Amino acid sequence: MAVAPRADPQAYFSPDEWADLSARSSWRGLWLVAHCWGVIALAMVVGVLWPVTIPLGIVVVGARQLGLFILMHDAAHAHLHPTRRVNDWLATWLCSGDIRQYRPYHLTHHRYVQQAEDPDLVLSAPFPITRRSLARKVVRDLTGQTFFKQRFGHIAKCVKTRAAEESVLRIVGEELAKDRRFLIGNALGLAVFAVAGYWWVWVVLWLVPMATWLQLVSRVRNIAEHALIDQDQRDPLRQARTTRVGLIERILVAPYWVNYHCEHHLFTNLPCWNLPRAHAVLARRGTLPSMELQSGYLSMLESATAA
Repeated sequence: MAVAPRADPQAYFSPDEWADLSARSSWRGLWLVAHCWGVIALAMVVGVLWPVTIPLGIVVVGARQLGLFILMHDAAHAHLHPTRRVNDWLATWLCSGDIRQYRPYHLTHHRYVQQAEDPDLVLSAPFPITRRSLARKVVRDLTGQTFFKQRFGHIAKCVKTRAAEESVLRIVGEELAKDRRFLIGNALGLAVFAVAGYWWVWVVLWLVPMATWLQLVSRVRNIAEHALIDQDQRDPLRQARTTRVGLIERILVAPYWVNYHCEHHLFTNLPCWNLPRAHAVLARRGTLPSMELQSGYLSMLESATAA
């Protein structure tokens, strides 16, 4: 299996530019994690004070839940903090999961991007699709069907394929144990909010965003990053896509510069907060026309549904 070709930073940046862009920070990652949780907390407080804002709060919280995953993604590249132990602790306990499980999976994606060995290829390979197919997917995302399938579908599958003599209760217990981190964390969150008299806030402004808007924006992100890109692409400039976004899209769809995905694949040593600066340098050097770029998420979805 061939490793995907990489870009040489020296071909695009001066030594001083690269040293500045790739420098680790002991506080920027901490600030972004705090910012993400702060936005979530603020949306919850606003929802309690002015319930009419709850639909907007669901969208904002769902986007920040994606933001937590993006920050864990940065931690997979050891960008959140220069001390690896702090970096991994932030990712595991304050972002969205166990970095020890996610890191090897994600680095394999980078190593074999858009090749048969890429574990994320299944997310982009089916495109283009029809608009009707995308509409069905959007409905499943916004009604929670995608969430329940991804989170608990393995339980139904194991029950369905069990041997006749196997106990259903034992299988369900074993499969639920695999999700114990998720179940325990949300049970504790619900308990804390219930003690404070606001149990419904955890349900409406944490679980509902997770089951709905998070699923949709995660799908949009996956489509934008790698859909309609040739498999086994040998040009590093065209292995992933950067999507230009405005302020509203940054708030509701693409937090923490996740839209600069081409730059991220080109130069994995760059923390997320320096991707816009790298993009600006590449623009000054005249590199953008050779890169995989899209003018916005809506135009990307139009291309992805051209079947």
